[in-house]
Amino acid sequence: MSHDVTGEKEGAKRLNKVGLLAQVCRYMAIQEKNLTCRDCNRVFIFSVGEQEFFSAKGLVNEPKRCPNCRLLMRVQRSGDDPSRTTEVNCAECGVPTRVPFQPKGYRPVYCTYCFRSKKAEVQENKEVAAGDITALAV
Repeated sequence: MSHDVTGEKEGAKRLNKVGLLAQVCRYMAIQEKNLTCRDCNRVFIFSVGEQEFFSAKGLVNEPKRCPNCRLLMRVQRSGDDPSRTTEVNCAECGVPTRVPFQPKGYRPVYCTYCFRSKKAEVQENKEVAAGDITALAV
C-alpha cells in the first residue's frame, strides 16, 4: 500500500498558510478598505465584517465586484433574469443599491452595509433584553 507523503505535505502547507493568515488578520487591526468594482468602476467599501468573513472562510483575495454587481452575477449564474432585480435608494443612507425583489413600498429597503448594521443593532437589543430578563429572574 503506497502512501503519498508529498500530497500530505502540500496539504499541510496550504492549511498552515490559511491558518497563519487567519491568525495575522485576527491580531492586526483590520480597517475598512475602499476598493473599485471591476464591472461598474464604482468605489465600494470592503468592511471589517466582510474581511473577517473572508478570513474565516480561508479566502485570501479581496472582492473584485461591489455588492450590487455581485448580486447581478449571482442572479445570472442561477439562470434567473437580471431584469427582475430593482435598483432603489437605501432608506438609511440614500446610496443606490440593487435588490433581488420588487419592493412593495411599505417597508424600508437598505443597502448591504446599512442592512448589516440594522441587523447587528437588532441582535444587540435582543441580547440586552435577554440579559434583563435573566437579571430579573435571579
